[in-house]
Amino acid sequence: MENGKWMGASTFPTDSLDVTRYLLAVFLCDTQLSYNNPSMETPFMDLPSNNPFSTFNHPSFSHAYPSRLTIPSLSSPNYPTTSPLRFCADTTPPPILQDTDALLDSVPERTQNRRRVVRLAWEKLVRWSRSLRFKAKTDVLERTNKVAVLGGGSFGTAMAAHIAGRKPQLEVNMLLRDLLVCQSINDGHYNSSSFLESIAHHVDPHLPFISLSKGLELNSLRMMSQIVPQALSNPRQPFVALSGPSFASELMNKLPTAMVVASKDKKLANAAQQLLASSYLRISTSSDVTGVEIAGALKNVLAIAAGIVEGMNLGNNSMAALVAQGCSEIRWLATKMGAKPTTITGLSGTGDIMLTCFVNLSRNRTVGVRLGSGENLDDILSSMNQVAEGVSTAGAVIALAQKYKVKMPVLTAVARIIDNELTPQKAVLELMGLPQVEEV
Repeated sequence: MENGKWMGASTFPTDSLDVTRYLLAVFLCDTQLSYNNPSMETPFMDLPSNNPFSTFNHPSFSHAYPSRLTIPSLSSPNYPTTSPLRFCADTTPPPILQDTDALLDSVPERTQNRRRVVRLAWEKLVRWSRSLRFKAKTDVLERTNKVAVLGGGSFGTAMAAHIAGRKPQLEVNMLLRDLLVCQSINDGHYNSSSFLESIAHHVDPHLPFISLSKGLELNSLRMMSQIVPQALSNPRQPFVALSGPSFASELMNKLPTAMVVASKDKKLANAAQQLLASSYLRISTSSDVTGVEIAGALKNVLAIAAGIVEGMNLGNNSMAALVAQGCSEIRWLATKMGAKPTTITGLSGTGDIMLTCFVNLSRNRTVGVRLGSGENLDDILSSMNQVAEGVSTAGAVIALAQKYKVKMPVLTAVARIIDNELTPQKAVLELMGLPQVEEV
């Protein structure tokens, strides 16, 4: 449109098309586009053929009562058209007055049909769910009499409480290194410890080990699936990784969520699923241990970046763009390490990332918000009573990226900010100044 008037249109040659001579314009309207049918009774609006850009107005083209609008095909002297194509906006007028009753009668029928389709779809889903529940085995929960939770962190405490509620006869013990924390839990039924790392050094070699930890060992860059067997001196120690969107406080309050258990042993994953699944906690299984663990570690670093955007008041567009870019970077590294792309878009990937990046309860996001607001990192960490894992993980993530030759600009910027080599403001300028590239 030019000077407030609609412009005419010229046809492309049907036999050949020089794409360098034309721009493609898309006209968006709330009608359906269709090929012009010669049998249509609506007359065409003929425009002067000697001017491919003539303006036109038509009295019937209005928002109050849209009529069939046809954009004509104009011949070009340089490109004679032998078989012109004409497009029109299909804006069939509403029915005349005598058909109004029939129209009103048909509306409830269409609504009933739509509701019937939705109801049938839901009934199929319910039948499928009942069938799976009938087939699902619960023998693992029935056979299990004792569960030990190693460590007394907030999530470990929440998971211990959750497991204890699975059946009345189940004995759940929390093994802690700190005597004061242990006494506090036993006497006051309250865990006042911020975070504790504890690994048992003497465990039955056949005892399944479910890891709730998310992170990387700083020096070796190893994941928990690699650390635990070595710490227990048993390379074949049964191992399961548990991850997903799950704040400890909400799990304690029995608010519904979903998580994933990953193990290379499918039977072991199914056993963990039976042990943990409840009416408010859905458990999916996966064989992609690497993907689940890498996503769980890297999402903490991305949450710091999201917090920085919030602290700098950069807006919702910046937040969405940054998190999307961060998700891509996590996927790039994870797949280079052998993970499945679908894992990164699942519960342990996108699910956990959204929770950590967008919710105020996230410790890592809180660190980022305060960094973006101009606070010093040392002051932030000294004032916190919980550990923000992303602070220490950031450097390890960059070392992994270098090892697997993956470019990770957002997560690298976070690591440089944490190392005090870059201010948040400078990081934004550098990230926005990167070359424009193809999305992959």
